[in-house]
Amino acid sequence: MVKAFCIAGVTALTLGVTGAWAQKPVFGTEEDINFADELWSAMEDAGLAGDGMLRSFPYEGVAPHGMMLETLYTTGTVDGHTGDLVIKRNYGPEGVSIDAVLNDPGTHLSAVTVMFRRETGFDSDNQDWFWVKYLPDGSLDKNPEGMPLAGRVAKGMDAGCIACHSGAPGDDMIFTTDHIAAQQ
Repeated sequence: MVKAFCIAGVTALTLGVTGAWAQKPVFGTEEDINFADELWSAMEDAGLAGDGMLRSFPYEGVAPHGMMLETLYTTGTVDGHTGDLVIKRNYGPEGVSIDAVLNDPGTHLSAVTVMFRRETGFDSDNQDWFWVKYLPDGSLDKNPEGMPLAGRVAKGMDAGCIACHSGAPGDDMIFTTDHIAAQQ
C-alpha cells in the first residue's frame, strides 16, 4: 500500500506498513525528537527562540516556509558539538505584510524551521544537516501521518526538506546564501 502525505506543503511519498519505513523510520525517531528538544533549549538559552527572542527584519517568503520570513545564521552547541545553525521563522497567513509582522510577530508566527549541522558522519550525503520544523511554542510539527518533522526529514524521497534543498546553489544546501561555504 502506498500513501501520499504532505511535508511542509510539499507532497511526498511513503511506503505502507509492510515497507521499509515500517521497520526503521528515516526521520522522527525518538533520538531525533530528543535531539530536537535539546536544540530548541539551546536556541532559547541563546535568545534565538521563545519569549524575548532576538528579532531580525522580515522579508517576503515563498511556500512552503511562509509569506514572510526572518532568517538567522549563527552557530549553536548541542551535546558538546558546535555546528552551523540556520533559523527560519515562518510567518503567515497569505497576504501578511512586513508591517503586520513587525508590529505583532507572535500573532503571525506559524512555524520555526531549523537546519543544524551535526557532527561529521551524521548524514554525509546531505552536508550533515539535521532538519526540524517546530511550532511557535517549540513543540515539533508533524506530517499528516503523525511523524515528527525532525532529523533527516524526507531523506531519499522525491520531495521534502532534503530533496528541495539539494537544489540550492553552492554546496551548503541553503537557498538564501552560500555564506557557510565562503567561511570555510
